[in-house]
Amino acid sequence: MQRSRTAPRPRPRAEAPALPQPRSLRAIAARQFASLAVYNYRVYFIGQLISLVGTWMQTTAQAWLVLKLTGSPLALGTVTTLQFLPITVFTLFGGAFADRLPKRRALVITQSLAMTQAAVLALLVATGRVQLWHVYALALWLGTVNAFDGPVRQSFVVELVGRERLVNAVALNSSIFNLARIAGPAVAGVTIAAIGLSWAFAANAASFLAVLAAYALMRPSEFRAVPKSPARGNVLRQVRDGLAYSARTPAVAFFFILLGVIGTFGYNFTVIVPLVAEFVLHVGPQKFGMLTSAMGAGSLTAALIMAATGRLRPAWLLLASAAFSGLLAAVAFSPLYAVTVALLFFLGIVGVAFSTTINTSLQVIVPDELRGRVMSIFFLLFAGSTPIGGYITGFLAEHLGVRVALTAMASLCAAGTILAAAYYIRIGRDAFRALEAEDDAETPAAGAPAVDAAG
Repeated sequence: MQRSRTAPRPRPRAEAPALPQPRSLRAIAARQFASLAVYNYRVYFIGQLISLVGTWMQTTAQAWLVLKLTGSPLALGTVTTLQFLPITVFTLFGGAFADRLPKRRALVITQSLAMTQAAVLALLVATGRVQLWHVYALALWLGTVNAFDGPVRQSFVVELVGRERLVNAVALNSSIFNLARIAGPAVAGVTIAAIGLSWAFAANAASFLAVLAAYALMRPSEFRAVPKSPARGNVLRQVRDGLAYSARTPAVAFFFILLGVIGTFGYNFTVIVPLVAEFVLHVGPQKFGMLTSAMGAGSLTAALIMAATGRLRPAWLLLASAAFSGLLAAVAFSPLYAVTVALLFFLGIVGVAFSTTINTSLQVIVPDELRGRVMSIFFLLFAGSTPIGGYITGFLAEHLGVRVALTAMASLCAAGTILAAAYYIRIGRDAFRALEAEDDAETPAAGAPAVDAAG
């Protein structure tokens, strides 16, 4: 009997030290996808994923179409300039309208216009009537739509999930963007090679039906963090108020200095990757698609990690920016396809760490009533600056070569990082106390729903 009483003692052997680990892994996984517990965000997530695959198919196909029509790096840079120029001109007004209008209704309109643009381009290519000026005009059309769509979509996320899940939701948005960046170019490359360019544009047009269905299925009664009193009055004065707030808030100004330089001279991948594929590595459409997909794979990896762990601190953000500059320079000098794929993978990792940190930090700091206007500045510096960088990249590549162009862009990114570091030292860590306090308050709240989602 004594033995039977003592028989359970072998438990220490049965107690696997790994038992707490699965719980920890489940908690991490749950936190990564915590926002999917919210119905409105879940349907938004699915619709965006499908639509963004189509968007990346069109981006890849458009670049290939221009190069096949002209063989000119400058023409490719011009298309990118025209597509992003309206963002430069109009996106600040888009931010003001984002603070005035019901966001879901505005997004239905902008997405419908973008779907029409893709359908027209598909028809022109399918009938063999497409000319370069058509591509230019349709790029300008899409850019105008995006100038209003971008700020609204950026500031819509907090209405879906609230502040407590904001960091997670923005990181998940980045993950689906980059999952689409992996799938879209790869599918586009195969589609172009197998059945032709027009089908890539047609697939993008069809993909907009998913996101329009998502908006139709949302429950307006469950929207959160909606400003109680939408902005009213003179639009120009509202734009000025957003700019003034950003300039007088040191933490916001720091993020915008860094974003302005890296966004202008570094985030021109719709120009950079096609040029590397065509003029440095001399590969066809399938391998070209895989280059963009490799960068998307790195970006997806970083986005999923950040969905669980949160933002980088400003000092680490500076390191990510320096790494971005170095990797971009390395891409310029890489003579081997496999090495370039690896470099683009790591460039994707640091690029998402950079952009997601700035995006979420701004949305946490900014008051609800100013969010649309401040996020329009984010969108302006991140995407609206592309006409400058895209055109300069294409111009330098045309006259001095692709390697010289990329080296110059990487050098400018490094200079911007140094400038931002000097400003960071000047304003001191105290400028980011509000952000750190928000992080501390947010952590338990973000963790609690993670357990619910796991269950």
